[in-house]
Amino acid sequence: MSPQKNHQQAAAILHQLWTDKAQFDHLPEEVRPATREEGYAVQQAFAELHGKDLFGWKIAATSVDGQRHIGVDGPLAGRLFSDRVFPDQTAVSLSSNLMQVAEIEFAFKFAQALPPKKEQYLVDEVMAAVGAVHPSIEIPDSRYRDFVHVGAPQLIADNACANYFVFGPGAQNWAGFDFIDAEIIVSLNGSRIDSGFGRNVLGDPRLALTWIVNELSQLGIACEAGQVVTTGTCRIPVAVKPGDEIAADFGKLGRVSCRFA
Repeated sequence: MSPQKNHQQAAAILHQLWTDKAQFDHLPEEVRPATREEGYAVQQAFAELHGKDLFGWKIAATSVDGQRHIGVDGPLAGRLFSDRVFPDQTAVSLSSNLMQVAEIEFAFKFAQALPPKKEQYLVDEVMAAVGAVHPSIEIPDSRYRDFVHVGAPQLIADNACANYFVFGPGAQNWAGFDFIDAEIIVSLNGSRIDSGFGRNVLGDPRLALTWIVNELSQLGIACEAGQVVTTGTCRIPVAVKPGDEIAADFGKLGRVSCRFA
């Protein structure tokens, strides 16, 4: 079987599980990606099969603890699809969700495209292309029952555990915002819980944003104007269940919330 055929078959299996809200142990060995590059090839085939508009990108495993938890040695990029993005203050279903967590994240919306190039993008170049910064909540999920042991290539193939995404109102006036140490106040069912901080996202969410731009550039993929990148959780993922409501206050960047059904 050709590598392309392998990628398409693996994508078809994962997409069926995505559609059915189901899980399995791992991809069959004969179509299982063995490298990060093969994982991204499966992810590309998945996107073509899904056929929905690309809303943007997500980053998984942006903390050392998160990487250790899922057995990887660096961040992973995944796609966010428009049919799984919700507005602020909406209800999100946890039906058949394996992870049952919410992640508080910075989301950067590009005003300018960043095409692939040979040289690495610098942080200042990437930030100059950003038009707005949004507070957001990611509700991840996995198609693998034991997602902590399947490895980076299979996790990448599975869209880096992408699932649902709540997109808060954007702030254009983010100049001077302290992306490292500004406190993000998080509440669950009206009670304050541990705060989030940008320093928990690869030390600085702007570094995470630059990482994914360069990761995609190496794959020949542009970050397009209008696309959004959510850069990873600012605190330990919050365990949630149906009936819960979570909110995060990012100060001058705004506030985002959702409830779970």
